[in-house]
Amino acid sequence: MSTVIPASEIKPKHFAWAVEGKVATITINRPDRKNPLTFDSYAELRDTFRTLQHVDDIKVVVITGAGGNFCSGGDVHEIIGPLLQMDMKELLRFTEMTGDVVKAMRTCPQPIVAAIDGVCAGAGAILAMASDLRYGTPETKTAFLFTRVGRAGCDMGACAILPRIIGQGRASELLYTGRSMTAEEGYNWGFFNRLCDSSKVLEEAREQARRLADGPTFAHSITKRQLHMEWNMSVEDAITAEAEAQAICMQTRDFKRAYDAFVNKQKPVFEGD
Repeated sequence: MSTVIPASEIKPKHFAWAVEGKVATITINRPDRKNPLTFDSYAELRDTFRTLQHVDDIKVVVITGAGGNFCSGGDVHEIIGPLLQMDMKELLRFTEMTGDVVKAMRTCPQPIVAAIDGVCAGAGAILAMASDLRYGTPETKTAFLFTRVGRAGCDMGACAILPRIIGQGRASELLYTGRSMTAEEGYNWGFFNRLCDSSKVLEEAREQARRLADGPTFAHSITKRQLHMEWNMSVEDAITAEAEAQAICMQTRDFKRAYDAFVNKQKPVFEGD
């Protein structure tokens, strides 16, 4: 039986962490440099999303950036420079660690809502991509710019996940060229669920998070798991897996609460069990 960890035990040092009710907000907080990531913040994001698998009192996570930008990717001076001094074993250890951030985001049971303004580049674009829902602004510019610094576009799951969101041809162009995807393109292509004013994007994302947190959160975790798992399934296997998932959800108290509320012409109040 897994150990349940209270949200109060999550105390990151390299990004801001705030909890309001059942919603936690992660803020990448280096606004003077457009919120770049460091070795430590990569690792701490990975560890935090892994820990969230054992946190029952957080139902939804919002991720955002401070100061009008989301995240500018890996810090040029604190990451890119040191990478040039590493041997192959050290480089692989780093790239596997960054990939583990995405694995942890996709396997944590809580839906992740990204509030994205301004610069969203490199690993920042990956964090947005790995989230479940994305709220942007007209000023958001999203760039998977790895080829522009002499690296492959296949970073942190981009070649697997991005085509599933926006289509193979569009993803191919962005990953080959490293150009910025405009906010309008991102919305029209399905990358963004909604575009909001810069002054409202975080609150809009939090409002969606609160709505999800008040829903049948066990069922949401099953939905997230199936969305992830079914990429590698045949249609027949997916239908079987979904039948099993629904049978599990039909044993929850929330399923009965929904029925009782319908019979009594009331709005159901879900408790996540």
